[in-house]
Amino acid sequence: MRHRKPLCALAFTALLAATGCGSSPSADAPTPTLTPTPSPATTSPEDLCTALITQWGRQIYDSGKETYGDYQSMGLSNGQYMILRETLDLARAERKRQGAEAGRKLIAREARERCEKRYRDGEPSGGPWV
Repeated sequence: MRHRKPLCALAFTALLAATGCGSSPSADAPTPTLTPTPSPATTSPEDLCTALITQWGRQIYDSGKETYGDYQSMGLSNGQYMILRETLDLARAERKRQGAEAGRKLIAREARERCEKRYRDGEPSGGPWV
């Protein structure tokens, strides 16, 4: 037991020497250069809204179902869900007039326009789940 303190001190000293702590750099040692790391990218609220509405809109549109599902399980706010429902109604009407592909294009276009309008001033009033 009496050798424990000197042994720990020796191990600590060896650790410091191995990591470079406690020693001064030599004059001819290269100076490490730090490479800046890129900041993480964030998705704007309107881009996220557009992606969600487009994904769910096309999935429901292509399935031929008339039901929409639960907006919370889709990860949508109430406002986004209203955009989805209105967009799908327009896309279905467009499909009757111009065909299925025209309805799909309308989903993407309407989702973009409506989400940009919804988030033009930042978050909608009442919080993000409104």
